[in-house]
Amino acid sequence: MSNKLTKSPRLNHLLYEMGIYSAYDVISLLPRRYDDFSYTPERNLIDKQKVVLLGKVISVSQLVKHRGLSLVKFEFMTLKGTYFRVIAFNRPYLIKIITVNETYTLIGVFDKKNNEINMVNIVKGEVSSSERYRAVYSLPSDYPNHLFSSLVNRSLKELEGKIYSSVPFSYQRKYRLIDKEKALWAIHFPKRNEDIHQGYRHLKYEEALIFSLKNQCIREANKSLAKIKKEPIDLSLCEPFLKSLPYTLSEDQKNAASEIIEDMNQSSLMYRLLQGDVGTGKTLVAFISLYANYIRGDQGVIMAPTDALARQHYANAVKLFASTKIKIGLLLGSTPASEKKTIKDDLKDGTLDILIGTHALFSKSVTYSSLGLAVIDEQHRFGVNQRITLANKGEHADLLMMSATPIPRSLALTIYGDLDISTLTSFPHQERTVATKIVTSEDEEIYRSISKALGDNRRVYIVAPLINYREDGRYSVEKLFAHFLLKYPQKVTLLHGKMKQEEKEAALENFRNGAKPILVSTPVIEVGIDISEASLMVIYDASSFGLASLHQLRGRIGRDGYPAVCLLAFGQTDDQEKVKRLETLVKTNDGFVIAEADLKLRGPGELTGYKQSGLPSFIFLNVIDDFRIFSTARDDARDILKNREKNEYQWLVKKIEKEIISDPLIKG
Repeated sequence: MSNKLTKSPRLNHLLYEMGIYSAYDVISLLPRRYDDFSYTPERNLIDKQKVVLLGKVISVSQLVKHRGLSLVKFEFMTLKGTYFRVIAFNRPYLIKIITVNETYTLIGVFDKKNNEINMVNIVKGEVSSSERYRAVYSLPSDYPNHLFSSLVNRSLKELEGKIYSSVPFSYQRKYRLIDKEKALWAIHFPKRNEDIHQGYRHLKYEEALIFSLKNQCIREANKSLAKIKKEPIDLSLCEPFLKSLPYTLSEDQKNAASEIIEDMNQSSLMYRLLQGDVGTGKTLVAFISLYANYIRGDQGVIMAPTDALARQHYANAVKLFASTKIKIGLLLGSTPASEKKTIKDDLKDGTLDILIGTHALFSKSVTYSSLGLAVIDEQHRFGVNQRITLANKGEHADLLMMSATPIPRSLALTIYGDLDISTLTSFPHQERTVATKIVTSEDEEIYRSISKALGDNRRVYIVAPLINYREDGRYSVEKLFAHFLLKYPQKVTLLHGKMKQEEKEAALENFRNGAKPILVSTPVIEVGIDISEASLMVIYDASSFGLASLHQLRGRIGRDGYPAVCLLAFGQTDDQEKVKRLETLVKTNDGFVIAEADLKLRGPGELTGYKQSGLPSFIFLNVIDDFRIFSTARDDARDILKNREKNEYQWLVKKIEKEIISDPLIKG
């Protein structure tokens, strides 16, 4: 296959947008689900249930466009003479490929009242029993599934004899894993359900083994790093600062702070994860740790993934350390050059005690006088080597990572095998009251809720996954901004990642002070925005997001204890199975329960799209359902590293170490 994956420039462009550039990329996109082409008996069809019918198209297809949606309509008659109307949402290409009087196999959902089939899939001719299972992929709406399936077939044939497994042969024999190349054929073109199961067994185990080996290699490297010998932190010197805090610490916060300070007093490098739900007080624990670090005479740094979160940390730090002599700086990519120079000079000569910033902290020109503690917020957004590079700026400084996606400890120890873990489960202040509801995108409750919030002088977030308008029916902030500006003139402002920094700051200030109490935004507000008056959030295309990300988003409202409402909006063409998943958020506000449900729902091969899970991204594994595979692979990784001198393992360990070293760094 040439560099062009298909003969169609349009399809090549769609593939490139999906990050698919090679034959191996093609076969690595796994099916989202499988269609079962077992034909349905036509007698007594059940309303709202899936049907598979064999028949002929008996009318010319019609394309209807309405409110950004496209609808294809045609008539269908089974070979037994039963008549149906058929509708298909957002598949305009059907007009070109469906032919009158041709025989097709139709899959859809039966609407008894209208004698209508809501089409899911259609294939030409009768499906033989040997092709009962057909893979369905996560593709753009204008990329037909059957064309991608043909591309997968061609790619697998091109790669014949070139697909290698990282699983040592002894483990392949031990677990009776089929050959990796056969595994991929079985997953993409199964003849029975068992083929799918056996195919995934190899790919899941391989992914878990590689992940576990990387984690344990990193952990070995971290534990071998020694810090410059320092005086132990005198905890009694922390007492005045702790008493000056405007908050009473929860037991979880006290325990976490103790674990961190105890680690900081060890001779080996601290490499700890602090995880907790939104509102459990992770940042305060980090500030206590930074104060302890200041007592021992060292500098500290907080690194955040966004300017907004870094600015929020800076504002909070200035307030919290106001009664101390701690000097604090803020370094962002957008910081003026003259100000950057002053900050870097103050950092180098020790004038600055704590520096807060974003990726700019990785810059080679940033030199610390004595870096003792690096705090990395939203740690999953940074590469392993990025963390280590920052730590190395302080002769192996202690590292504290923070994550707002809490997961059960047993699972966390497997996923974050290179870290020690502290967990916050209780809330130090009044818990937020957020009522969550699932509504349609056209529901009048959206406008009633907005009017009530504005009448109460509250703030309203309107969230969409996309910036620009698209024709596939998805909502964008541009589309929603125009819509709400008409309904609420002079009251709406816009925020997204492509705006200039001064535009973002102006939008947030107008929102904060109430000049424009409705903010239409992308998920950039997920972290770093703390506006206490916000009490309503409407999230469009909510099923496009992961549950953990939606939970993070709604954590932006009700922060002052005022009753808040989060409306999760879906459209008529949305996958109903995904919409049903949203019920988890209606039932609970427990971040641990939500994160676990989110992990369970993230099936292999499912595109993450607009979702941000806050957790490692796996292609084949589901870390809840496949926890046993994970545990087994973790133990096997230990055995491989313990016996790394064996010929069978040498190449694998070297490969893993090379991959860790080549993890891309951010330079500046």
